[in-house]
Amino acid sequence: MQKNKRTLKHKSIEALIVCALMLTGCAQTQLHEVVEQICLPDMDKQQAMQTAEDVLGRMHFTIDKADAEQGIIRTRPLPAAQSFEFWRSDNVGAFNSTEANLHSIRRTAELGISRQGGQLCIKCDVKVQRLSLPEREVTSSGRAYEMFTPSNQSMQVLALHPEQKKEMAWVDVGRDGQLTTEILKRISSILDARRSSLDIENRESNIE
Repeated sequence: MQKNKRTLKHKSIEALIVCALMLTGCAQTQLHEVVEQICLPDMDKQQAMQTAEDVLGRMHFTIDKADAEQGIIRTRPLPAAQSFEFWRSDNVGAFNSTEANLHSIRRTAELGISRQGGQLCIKCDVKVQRLSLPEREVTSSGRAYEMFTPSNQSMQVLALHPEQKKEMAWVDVGRDGQLTTEILKRISSILDARRSSLDIENRESNIE
């Protein structure tokens, strides 16, 4: 009976957390418009590639592939920032920040840069994965493996039985529209500033 009560309480807490995340997610969706592509006139492709790589690097992404000819940039999976990592900016919005502190989350960014109708267009896609761990009943000599949190990830993974480790898997849970928008906003801001600076230089040169 005591065991059933603990299980019911645990499930109730999980249900409340899920509801809170869903409500926060809905609010964030309403408040923030998702941008998946930007297009800029008179922009050099190589410069755009370099700018995109710089932006991703400053957000702590590691570049896995960068092909200037195909216009593709892909990163390695980046573990989501924890609450104490205040210097990082990959958790955009309250929902993503909360989720990253409740679960082990990682994100992969992929950018496509191509010319469309005389403009240079940059498309971004951020995919999200969550670590799925097997659960084990708590015994007098065992540990509560279901109480896994990102902060004690390494310790918990090491403590898992070899058979349980085989059941660990990163599960696709969708896309991060807010981080996608933030990445493109930063790239656009830098490229716009450089273009404005170049325009000023050209005007001053013509005057001379």
